[in-house]
Amino acid sequence: MGDISYSNGTNNGNGNGGGNVNVNRNGVNGKGHSVLNGYRKSCWYEEEIEENLRWSFALNSILHTGSTPFQDIALLDTKPFGKALVIDGKLQSAETDEFIYHECLVHPPLLHHPNPKSIFIMGGGEGSTARELLRHRTVEKVVMCDIDEEVVEFCKSYLTVNSEAFCDPRLELIINDARAELEHREGQYDVIIGDLADPIEGGPCYKLYTKSFYEFTVKPRLTKEGIFVTQAGPAGIFSHTEVFSCIYNTLRQVFKYVVPYSAHIPSYADTWGWILASDTPFELSADELDLRIKQRITGENRYLDGKTFSSASTLSKAVRKSMVNETHVYTEGTARFIYGHGHGSAYKLN
Repeated sequence: MGDISYSNGTNNGNGNGGGNVNVNRNGVNGKGHSVLNGYRKSCWYEEEIEENLRWSFALNSILHTGSTPFQDIALLDTKPFGKALVIDGKLQSAETDEFIYHECLVHPPLLHHPNPKSIFIMGGGEGSTARELLRHRTVEKVVMCDIDEEVVEFCKSYLTVNSEAFCDPRLELIINDARAELEHREGQYDVIIGDLADPIEGGPCYKLYTKSFYEFTVKPRLTKEGIFVTQAGPAGIFSHTEVFSCIYNTLRQVFKYVVPYSAHIPSYADTWGWILASDTPFELSADELDLRIKQRITGENRYLDGKTFSSASTLSKAVRKSMVNETHVYTEGTARFIYGHGHGSAYKLN
């Protein structure tokens, strides 16, 4: 649940550091270590992935915490993963491995499209999705629509790796609800990208994973050969049934061709999923993808190439069977959520 706590690092007899220390969020000194009663203590971030499973790592410092009308937000300087962006108590992006998530989200749809020029990003306030899109030489216009202006401005200020993307003249930044923006905009897009927060009960985004949204808002805004891609939550051997499988099944009700794929992201402590959808088949081989990467993309990908995508879209036997047998369709009345919470309780300090 996004806890930040201090541990004194002493051994309590069972091999684990013991003695949590109650702290006030505003009282953290940002140094990550201090001395308490003669013991060295460390600042830790802890996220509750499931009711009986937590993921934690040490911090160098807490760079910023705050709240917006939509979300709670924090920027942490972590020991294992560098700077990490946390929204509503869920880790969104970490400096050392965010390239895995963003390359997997952006490049498969653009590479499969014959000539992607116009792109619409739902969410993406961090700027990393826009950064990857703008590496494509064919791209002429990127519209990034995020509902939370404070998060966007925060990311502009603190995530300097994306400064160039935010200044690119091809990027149009819109502060609005993505559904409202798509419904009222004229024209169509070659690729629409769902870089949204996870569907969390009480959160702002779950309605943008529904069949009606895909059918009546997203699909009409795609060009004839247009491609939609969305991040689709945890996709591990046990976690994929939370939302990944039902988002896949929901998209199958709307588009002719739907391809789920996944990759392990270390800072998420799980495998993560994305889903491509189109009425045009995805037929490129690994070698053809590599050729398009060479022809279209400025700079070198760190993670994704043709073979990697082929591997990512070959799910394990257990997950494939589960996906094929999934019958749940995501609607506002039958929504599924990943474990967590929405706005208003992102931090519970121990």
